[in-house]
Amino acid sequence: PTEHFGLQDEEERLRRRYLDLLSNPETRDIFIKKNRFWQTVRTFLAERGYLEVQTPVLEHIPGGAEAEPFVTHHNALDQDFYLRISLELSLKRLLVGGYERVFEIGRVFRNGEAGGRHNPEFTMLEWYRVGWDHHRLVQETAELVGQALALVGRSATLRVLSYRELFQQYVGVDPFDADEAALRAALGEVHIDPVGLTRDDWLDLLMTHHIQPHFDDAVMTVVHDWPASQAALARIRAGTPPLAERFELYLGAVELANGYHELNDAQEQRARFQRDLQRRHERGQVQPSVDEALLSALPSMPACAGVAVGVDRLLMAMNRTPRIADVLAYDFAHA
Repeated sequence: PTEHFGLQDEEERLRRRYLDLLSNPETRDIFIKKNRFWQTVRTFLAERGYLEVQTPVLEHIPGGAEAEPFVTHHNALDQDFYLRISLELSLKRLLVGGYERVFEIGRVFRNGEAGGRHNPEFTMLEWYRVGWDHHRLVQETAELVGQALALVGRSATLRVLSYRELFQQYVGVDPFDADEAALRAALGEVHIDPVGLTRDDWLDLLMTHHIQPHFDDAVMTVVHDWPASQAALARIRAGTPPLAERFELYLGAVELANGYHELNDAQEQRARFQRDLQRRHERGQVQPSVDEALLSALPSMPACAGVAVGVDRLLMAMNRTPRIADVLAYDFAHA
C-alpha cells in the first residue's frame, strides 16, 4: 500500500482484508456503518413489540426456499443434517407457541449461489407479525429500509403496484394471459436456451432483463399479487387468475425483501411440499423429506404475515456498491 493511494489492488483488498482495513479508511467506515445499521434494526423492531429469537442453524429438513442446501453429517447420531437456507419454518413454529411478533437476524447458507450479489453464506433478517396481512407489512418493511438509508444520508420514495401492472407497464404483456410463445417473443434480442425452462422461468427472465433494469435507484418499488405458482408458502387468493398474497420490495434494480401473507392450511402446504419434491427429483437436487413438524403445527398457527430482508444487499445499497464482497468482512472466494 502507498501512503497516498492506499491499497488499490482488488484481489489483495479482498484476500488480505486486514491490509485493506489498515490502509483504506473508506473500508473501515463500511463496517462502522454496518454496526449502526444493526442498532437501528433492533431498535426499530423492539419499539414495535417484536421479540428477538435464535433458531437452529442445523436442520433435519431444509425449507423456506428452493435453493440447494449444504449437507453435513453428525458423527455421534450418524445422521445427515442441512445448513439452513431460510429462517422461516422455525420462526413460524414459535408463533404457534404463542408469540405474536418475532424476529431473527441469522446466517443462512445456499449451495451454488456466488457472484456479485450472492455469497453462499449471508445474513437474513426475518420477522413475523400475527394479525397482519402482506399489505400492512409492506409499509413496515419500507419504513425500516427508509431508516437504514437515512443512516447514510439517502432517501427513497415508495411506489406500490401489482405484478400484472408491472408487466403491462414495462413489457406490454399480461403475465397471466400471455402464452409461452408471447413471453419468449417479448424478450426480444435476449436469447436463452429454452430447454427445460417453464413458463415461470420466462417470466423471471423478463423481470431480470427487461423490467428491473428500469427501476430508479431513488425509488422503493413494491410488487404484489404474484402468480400462484411463484409462492410456495403464501396464501392464494381465489379468483381468475388465483393470486399469491406475496410482495417483493426492490431498491432500484435490486431485490431486498420478500414477504407473504402466510399459508396456514396444512393440507395445501403438504401438496406444495410434494410438488417441490417432484421438481427437485427432476432436477437431480437434494431430496429432503416433507417437514412433518411444520405441517402438524400449521393448523394452530394464527393468521400472520412475514418478510425476509437480504441484509447484505441492503448494506450494498447503503454503500452504493454493486459487489456483495465489499460489505462482508470476508467473502467466500477470498476468505
